[in-house]
Amino acid sequence: MTGPTTGPLEVFIPFWGDPALLYATVDSVKAQTDPEWTIIVVDDCYPDPSVAEHFAAEDDPRIRYIRNEVNVGITDNYQRCREMASGELMMFLGCDDLMHPTFVETAKAAHAEFPAASTIQVGVQVIDERGEAIDPLTDKVKRAIRPRVDRRTELSGERLAASLLRGAWHYWPALVFRTEAINRYPFRDGLPIIQDLALLIDMTAAGESLVLDPTVCFSYRRHTQSASATSLLHGNRFSDERRYYATAAAQMSHHGWRRAARTARLRWTSRLHAVTLLPTALTQRDGGAVRSLVRHALQR
Repeated sequence: MTGPTTGPLEVFIPFWGDPALLYATVDSVKAQTDPEWTIIVVDDCYPDPSVAEHFAAEDDPRIRYIRNEVNVGITDNYQRCREMASGELMMFLGCDDLMHPTFVETAKAAHAEFPAASTIQVGVQVIDERGEAIDPLTDKVKRAIRPRVDRRTELSGERLAASLLRGAWHYWPALVFRTEAINRYPFRDGLPIIQDLALLIDMTAAGESLVLDPTVCFSYRRHTQSASATSLLHGNRFSDERRYYATAAAQMSHHGWRRAARTARLRWTSRLHAVTLLPTALTQRDGGAVRSLVRHALQR
């Protein structure tokens, strides 16, 4: 049962991508068993006027559409969403991901049970471009690393930090935040792809907690044209990761969390990820990508 004062879940959808997938995302929110939600689509100047026309015809008062005057990029668009949040709970829903009908109900129940927790992570199903369930290696590794729980469990401290640094097992678009908590922590500049992990580590180091609910009620879409996927073979994601993990290791050491610091220095799942991409880079005869991946896998 959800708490009586929780209010609507504020669902922000930073948009740049396929309009058809965006509309499916919005429809998945509209299908919730708990009707207490709002949507704000924040269009980062995607070059398709039909999107604005689509939402101009939307008659559900819970749904708003805003278009940025200029393209501001991933991090600044997230920041704009956060600045508009005014309710108790908010999230950054991916513009191609899908809520299952009980997502809002599940998130609110987790918040009611652990009202002081800053973040809620529900169970996630991974889908491809066609909406079919898949289980790629990346998600097998996430599942293996994620703390094993059979009921809602509150995680915090070095245990949470070390597990996230070991493999970033969270799914950012499925996270629900307590607005008052997340607003205390800025996004780190210069880390557009790994900013989610950096934010969670900063929050954890400051004493915030995360509720892990194993109930599967969200579909996360993996496809080759996502911002994170298109950066892989060209090195910018991995250079960002090396830079961040070095920063995180120092941060954890300063905090006295030796196990978490060692995990950040080793960054073994990040190295393994680079190794798994080497066959693709070799097949494409992309020498620059090969050098970047080898450097990431071997560099200390």
